[in-house]
Amino acid sequence: MPTHSMLFRRLCFSISKSYHKPFFLSPIFTNPFGDSRSCPIHPSNSKTQRLGFQRKVSVNSHSFVSENTTNSIMDDPKTPTVVPIPHPDYAGRAEVFRALEASLGSAFSSQPIVPAPNPLIIVISGPSGVGKDAVIKRLREVREELHFVVTATSRAKRPGEVDGKDYFFMSKEEFLSMIEKNELLEYALVYGDYKGIPKQQIREYMAKGCDIVLRVDIQGAATLRRILRNSAVFVFLVAESEEALVKRLIDRKTETTEALLMRVASAKEELKHLKEFDYVVVNKEGDLEGSVKLLESIIDAEKAKVQQRIAVI
Repeated sequence: MPTHSMLFRRLCFSISKSYHKPFFLSPIFTNPFGDSRSCPIHPSNSKTQRLGFQRKVSVNSHSFVSENTTNSIMDDPKTPTVVPIPHPDYAGRAEVFRALEASLGSAFSSQPIVPAPNPLIIVISGPSGVGKDAVIKRLREVREELHFVVTATSRAKRPGEVDGKDYFFMSKEEFLSMIEKNELLEYALVYGDYKGIPKQQIREYMAKGCDIVLRVDIQGAATLRRILRNSAVFVFLVAESEEALVKRLIDRKTETTEALLMRVASAKEELKHLKEFDYVVVNKEGDLEGSVKLLESIIDAEKAKVQQRIAVI
């Protein structure tokens, strides 16, 4: 008959064979009170002894952080081994990083979560006198990644104009040849001369990742809307009021009274097309910077969209 001291030693020995975690008894252990010749309790020949409650692995600032576990997890051979994750206060970032990867079973990707935004085509239009040229000139200075398309024209070059900068100057025969070969995105006959947008120029700069800016009149914008639909961004530039617009046209002093009257009448009609555009920018007198910043915000907002515009030329 074993003595009390022998039973106590057997109990201590059995507990020492547990999982070596505080307050965690192994679900499989040897019966210290049985006969010395008896076999240990095992799932194959008897019921496993269990504690009657679930337990969490203890967490403290000097230990490891682990998932909740129960006795039943220990019985499941398919359950993967939980990788201990050191607390960031007591381990380096690289060590914690590797432990997280091991615990999740996969490496963290270094690829960007969001791909680079698609190049945009920005169409800027508006009535005469709203300051389109001034806005575009300033935008060109502050956004170097933009490409401002140079329009092709069949009219003669004026004093001070530079071929390839102000326009691509060509003969009517050359322009008609481009029309026949479908090399123009859009074109129109204006006061007896042709104006158009070469496709190849747009393709080349979009392939480089540049955003494209097109400055067109209201008629050209309507044509581009039919061609590009929602793949381009259409911005309508206006003055703060009709009164302000007319005063700007007067101050230009570039037309005769008859031409001025016709231009003002055209501007009033062109204002009716505002609702056909995606955005409107009010170019207030003396606030060029504010207009340019608003235009930049429109470009940035378009690039932050989850559903990107895709322009195919």
